[in-house]
Amino acid sequence: MNTATTTVGFIGVGLMGEGMASSLMKKGYPLVILGHRNRDPVTRLCAQGATEASDVADLAKRCEVIHLCVTGSPQVESILLGDKGILANAKPGTVIIDCSTSDPVSTLKLDAAARAAGMHLVDAPLGGTPKEAATGSLSAMVGADPEVFQRIEPLIRAWASGVRHLGEVGLGHKMKLINNFVAMGYAAMYAEALALARKAGLSVEQFHSVVGAGRMRCGFYDTFMRWSVEGDPQAHLFTISNAHKDMRYAANMANALGAVTPLQSLVRASFAAMDAAGQGQRYVPMLADFVAQTNGLAASHEPPKNLT
Repeated sequence: MNTATTTVGFIGVGLMGEGMASSLMKKGYPLVILGHRNRDPVTRLCAQGATEASDVADLAKRCEVIHLCVTGSPQVESILLGDKGILANAKPGTVIIDCSTSDPVSTLKLDAAARAAGMHLVDAPLGGTPKEAATGSLSAMVGADPEVFQRIEPLIRAWASGVRHLGEVGLGHKMKLINNFVAMGYAAMYAEALALARKAGLSVEQFHSVVGAGRMRCGFYDTFMRWSVEGDPQAHLFTISNAHKDMRYAANMANALGAVTPLQSLVRASFAAMDAAGQGQRYVPMLADFVAQTNGLAASHEPPKNLT
């Protein structure tokens, strides 16, 4: 895509979206953004040269490619559908890139609606953290028609250093949910193992001295344990409510496929319990404290007041 003539829209300039939007401008793409409830990222992006749209319809009319980086499928559906949505206002040929972690069941329905409107839906969920978003080094799991992928690959590479085209629309979101199931499965297992260790008379530090020095150590373990060992609230900026949402989507996908996934149901239940207890805005590593307290143990650390 010609960076000088392709106007790109971006809806969802939050923790991840701000860095992605900034990376697009650094590569020369004219950018139109939609206002965010947190005005600080909007102000910073406009200072870099972005233009703010008045609403979704306004943005849709001005852009050839539109990124979405929002909470989940209900938000994506509200942005695409209806009289003021993208499908009713964008030009035929517009490409919509959904970078959210969305429900593939919804994604496939929206893909059919986009095709009927003469547009293209691409699912390109993310791998990485706000740190990688700020440096343009995220990974992307892409579901798209081959000719559409060829058209938008240079644009995705503006914010992702690792780009994997998995095949048809929907496969990106399916892979993302499977990936997050593995990650949240680790989180649930670490949290229970820590509680069991403490009930058995072992300390967090002793647990870490063995598991953290052995074959079970991995990148996810390192970020998860930084809360229990160091009390670092910035270790993994992914909320319990988002993790619970992703596990619900994974369960919905499994139901649609007729798959038997007993472990996934247990992982989902771990996050559902903490979310139901009113702790959905805490971060995933803090699941260790929730499980500890369920077992009559004290929390390792006090969370920041804005997360309580």
